[in-house]
Amino acid sequence: MTSGESFYGGISVFRGFTSLMDPTLYAPLPDDWSIGVADIVDSTKAIAAQRYKAVNMAGAAVIAAVTNALEGREFPFVFGGDGASFAVAPSDLDAAREALAATATWVREDLDLKMRVALVPVSAIRAQGLDVRVARFGPSPNLSYAMFSGGGLAWADAAMKRGEFAVAEAPSGTQPDLSGLSCRFEVMPAARGLILSVLVMPSRGADSHAFRKVIEDIIHLVERSPEGGRPVPPQGPPLKWPPQGLDFEARTRRGGPLLARRAGVLAYTLFVYLIMRFDLKVGGFVPNIYRRQVVENSDFRKYDDGLRMILDCTPQLERALSDRLAAAARDGIVRYGLYQQDAAMMTCFTPSALRSDHVHFIDGARGGYASAATALKAMTG
Repeated sequence: MTSGESFYGGISVFRGFTSLMDPTLYAPLPDDWSIGVADIVDSTKAIAAQRYKAVNMAGAAVIAAVTNALEGREFPFVFGGDGASFAVAPSDLDAAREALAATATWVREDLDLKMRVALVPVSAIRAQGLDVRVARFGPSPNLSYAMFSGGGLAWADAAMKRGEFAVAEAPSGTQPDLSGLSCRFEVMPAARGLILSVLVMPSRGADSHAFRKVIEDIIHLVERSPEGGRPVPPQGPPLKWPPQGLDFEARTRRGGPLLARRAGVLAYTLFVYLIMRFDLKVGGFVPNIYRRQVVENSDFRKYDDGLRMILDCTPQLERALSDRLAAAARDGIVRYGLYQQDAAMMTCFTPSALRSDHVHFIDGARGGYASAATALKAMTG
């Protein structure tokens, strides 16, 4: 086992999301690791053109491509809606670089979006007086998600946007291995009033204790609401056939003309739809267990130098969150963005439906995190 694998595998998983801001849960990344960052250029324009699904597919593709390039080895990552961030050990750096370069090419050629990608040495981040620390949050016994603190991820993202540490696109026609990436489920309408995208970052120079208190207050407000504001229905997201994401899934497949890939996905998704619709057990696959895991494994709240949440909430909870954040912003503690919509959406990465650690990335279905980020930028000028 490499030092990289033993580092991330050695971090204890914490269960209660309320303890998220406990600094003792976070371990500093080894100095010789690198941070990968990716985002969609002009995602606001793509979202204005209602290309939400394409934007989310691009962000999730980064995680799928790097996971497959690393042959399933565990590494910390976080989905950001219109992009993704992750960390890799030196032994995995070349594979991650190839996966990033290929994904950028695929996003441009197949999704008609432009993706920036960069790899930033952790040592370069620490030279700025910042850190990258990682924790592992287990939303269910099936899997854990990485959480990042220390300010380093936000700095790496800003450096990428300045054009630093860029990874060049792979040659035209290069296809990353996106096996397991799909978006078959329909959008999930709000059950409690509205779907709220929440993004909360510390203000420059904010007191870390004051910031921690605000985040804990926000989490406690949410925890008191039914099901902690989870936007995924208890019985799982709706499934129809043909699925909304048919064309995107066909484009993730390798080899052959697009028409043939579409036909293959059409046939396969019909098979899946019938299994799920009629609750048929096939081999070791039990639809009800899979559905429950989809609900449990959804990443609707996380932390990567700031709090991100997609909540199904009442107008009253939205007002309470908004009031608390507005007060904290006036005190110079936080910068934040809130964005309301009527539904949430899910993009799935299921390397094997027979394993319980499939991951499901949640975003708002009408703008989500990217629109919350726009609101945050408007606040900071």
